[in-house]
Amino acid sequence: MNPTPASSPGAARETDTGAVSAPADPEPTGNGPAVNSATGIAPAGQPLTRLGGSTEYVGHLEDGAGQAAGTGEHALRRRPLGHEEYHALVQDRMRDLDALEADGGTRLAPGHGLVVALDVDGTILDMDGSVSERVMASVARLRAHKVPVVISTGRGIAAAMPVVRHLGLSTGWMVCANGALTLRLDPDAPGGYEVVDSRTFDPRTAIETLHAAVPDGILAVEDPGAGFKVSRLFPDGELIEDQRVVTFDELVSQPVTRVVLRAPGMPVDRFSQIVADSGLHSVEYAIGWTAWLDVAPEGVTKASALEALIARLGTDSAHVLAGGDGSNDVEMIEWAGAGVVMGSAPQWVRDRGDILTEPVWRDGCAAVLDALIERVRHP
Repeated sequence: MNPTPASSPGAARETDTGAVSAPADPEPTGNGPAVNSATGIAPAGQPLTRLGGSTEYVGHLEDGAGQAAGTGEHALRRRPLGHEEYHALVQDRMRDLDALEADGGTRLAPGHGLVVALDVDGTILDMDGSVSERVMASVARLRAHKVPVVISTGRGIAAAMPVVRHLGLSTGWMVCANGALTLRLDPDAPGGYEVVDSRTFDPRTAIETLHAAVPDGILAVEDPGAGFKVSRLFPDGELIEDQRVVTFDELVSQPVTRVVLRAPGMPVDRFSQIVADSGLHSVEYAIGWTAWLDVAPEGVTKASALEALIARLGTDSAHVLAGGDGSNDVEMIEWAGAGVVMGSAPQWVRDRGDILTEPVWRDGCAAVLDALIERVRHP
């Protein structure tokens, strides 16, 4: 692994044999994005769900990339829908749900065993860490109708808990780390949750394979509830959780829920090809908007975690509506009775869903949730 410059905090030193020695500063370091003061939530630093906000991926969105006035920097132009536009969007989503049912699908509406599973970043959470009033209201209305709303995210526990707290979800269930962790939310439990299922794997083979394929890459393993152990620090603003620089031996020393590979500056097409050619196997992985790879235990996805969870709840996948926008959401979207894809998703993800809605900044998710609720009034 390439050494981190000596002036960097927590820098690791590379020995003559190429092994990484102990870091100079073993304390966790937080260099993630600033927490949104209104919500208490850190916006996604992971390029997987930044919706083109990464400096390496400006200009992806059709109505997105432009120049910020007077700054010379790229910015996203985001205009929320007005009342009439939003009402029309809800009506469109109602027609989509009606069409799914007419095509042989299960009726999805409160009171019919419905479960709603939602991704976080790019689905209910905007790029600045905000949740719109419409999303907040639609989630609250579903809860009032006794519909389980299950947050299903790639975030770790520490980064996901502020989201559910802001949404008012103090009880219920949450899937974290792309399906490797399932939590029961309990306000009386330490931290407000209990881990009811944890899926881990030995990271050694994956880390050795990825290091050989991308020697300059940053490798990390998740330490649930604490953050990440990393080979060197991620670029500022990218990793939400705390990170601690450790030796290679410590990275591979115990089973983990997730391995991350980041290759700053590498084009995503090249990165994807390198990963595909690396020989990585017996794991699940997802590549994001930029050179970022999440590796999970074999067979573990958001869908696999939700499948086990709904068995607890006494329902089945046909009664689940799931929404997301990224490659790590595809299995969940395909598995659910109604798979909703956000308008900001890449085309190949859009192709996997049943319903295409507007992007997060146009309240595409809220419109689907409100359409579900409207089906109670218009059976």
